[in-house]
Amino acid sequence: MKTVTATKAVLPSASLYKLGYAFIMAGLVFTTSCNKVLDQSPQNEVQDASSITNRKGGIAAMAGLYNELQNSNYYGSNFLIISDVSSNQGQSIGTWDFYREMDNYQVSLGNTENGNFYARAYRAINQANNLIAAAPGLADASDADKNKMMGQAYFVRALAYFDLTRLYGGVPGVVGALGVPITLTPSRQIDESSFPPRATLDASYKQVEDDLLQAENLLLSTADRSQASKGAARALLSRLYLYTGNFAKAAEYATLVIGEANYALNPSYTDIFLTKLSTESIFELNYNAADVSNIRNWYFPTSSGGRGDLAAHTSFYEKAKADPKDIRGTLFGFAASAGIYYPTKYNKAGNIDNIHILRIAEMYLNRAEARAKTNDLTGAIADLNVVRKRAGVDEVNPSGQAAVLAAIWNEQQLEFAFEGHSFFDYVRTGQALTQLVNVERKNGPPVSLTIPGRQVFPMPSFEVDANSNIEQNEAYQ
Repeated sequence: MKTVTATKAVLPSASLYKLGYAFIMAGLVFTTSCNKVLDQSPQNEVQDASSITNRKGGIAAMAGLYNELQNSNYYGSNFLIISDVSSNQGQSIGTWDFYREMDNYQVSLGNTENGNFYARAYRAINQANNLIAAAPGLADASDADKNKMMGQAYFVRALAYFDLTRLYGGVPGVVGALGVPITLTPSRQIDESSFPPRATLDASYKQVEDDLLQAENLLLSTADRSQASKGAARALLSRLYLYTGNFAKAAEYATLVIGEANYALNPSYTDIFLTKLSTESIFELNYNAADVSNIRNWYFPTSSGGRGDLAAHTSFYEKAKADPKDIRGTLFGFAASAGIYYPTKYNKAGNIDNIHILRIAEMYLNRAEARAKTNDLTGAIADLNVVRKRAGVDEVNPSGQAAVLAAIWNEQQLEFAFEGHSFFDYVRTGQALTQLVNVERKNGPPVSLTIPGRQVFPMPSFEVDANSNIEQNEAYQ
C-alpha cells in the first residue's frame, strides 16, 4: 500500500453492511501505516426507525439528515472536489492518488473517494427513508411538525438522488441511459429488495422531481438557510429542470425563488464567504468548531496550515483574473514555494467555512439560460448582467442565441468556482468534450477528456461486487 501524508476515510473491499438498497461498506479508515480503526458514527445520527418514536426522536433524525450532507465524504469537501478536479478549475498536486485519477479522467473502479461519496449519499437516503416512514405515526408531534420532518427528508433524499444520478448516470440527451438504484423504504433486513438494479436515467431524475414536489408542498417559506425550505425545494427544482431540458419550468421556479423576500443578492461577492447565512444563501450547510468542513484543508498550502494536495489550474486563475474589475479574481492565493495558485473562498481558520448548496445568483443564471434556450434573449441578457454587475464587471450584450448561452455558461464557471458546479455544468451543457481539452497540470502533461462515457463515474466496485443486478457504466467495463 502506498504511504500517504495524511489520514483520510476509505472504504476497504470487505465488511459490507446493509444500507437501503444493498450492502454498503462498513465505516473504516486507514491510518498512514495502513492500520484499520473503527470510524465511530456521530451521536446525533439516527440510523434506524426504531429510534424515531416521538417528536424528540424525529427532531434528532432531522439533525442526522444534515449530518450526512455535512460529512467530509459528501459536501464537507469530497463532492465539491470530485467536480472541480474533474474540470479545469482544481487539480491534484499532492499524494492522494484518488483525486489524481479524477484529474486525469482515469477513475478506477476501486477509487476510494468515489466509493466514499456513494456510500455517504445512500446513508443520507436511508436516513430520509426512516424519517419519512416514521414521522406520520408520531403521536406527540403536531401536523406542522410532521410536515417539516417529512418535507426536509424528501428534500435531502431528492438532493442525494440528484447528486448520485448526475455523477453515475449522466444527463438526458448528453450521456448515459442508466441512473442509480432507487429505494424508498428504510433498510431493516436483507432480502431480494436489498439488491435492486439501476433505474433508468429518466426514472432517476423523475424520482428527484417527485421528492422535490413533495418537499415544496410540505415545507414553509423561511429565512432559516441552514435547513431545507420551500425556497430551497424550488431552487433545486430549477436546477433539475435545466438538466432534464424543461426550460419553461426551470425559469418558472427560478422566478418564484427570486421573488421571495427571504433571498437577495449580497451586494458584496466576497461577503458571501466571509459571513455565514447571508441573504445570498438559499440553502447552506453550517459548520462550527465542533463540526468542521474540510475543503480549506485540501486547497490551502502547508505554509498556510493546509494539506496542499489541491490547487487551482493556472489557466483558470488567469481566466478569473482576466478582467481587473472582477472581484471574483481576487479570491486566490499564491504559494511561492510550490509555484501554485489556490482558491481562498474557504479560508476560515479551524476549517469552519460554510458550504453553499444553493445561492440566489444561481437562480438568475438558471433563468438566464432557460430564457436563452426559449429565445427570450433580452430577458436572458438582463439576468446575466444582474450577476455580472454584482461581480463588478461591465454589462454585455451578445448577439444571437449561441453567443448569449456561451456568455451565460462562462459566467457560471466564474460565479461558482470551487463550489462543486464546474464539471457537472460542462457535462449537462454538452461542453465537456470541447472545454476539457489540453488542460495543463502542475504534476504532469496536459490532459483531455476524450472518451464520452467518462463524463460519468464508475459505479463503485464494492456495489457491483455485492449486487449482481448492477450494470457497470460502459466506459468502465
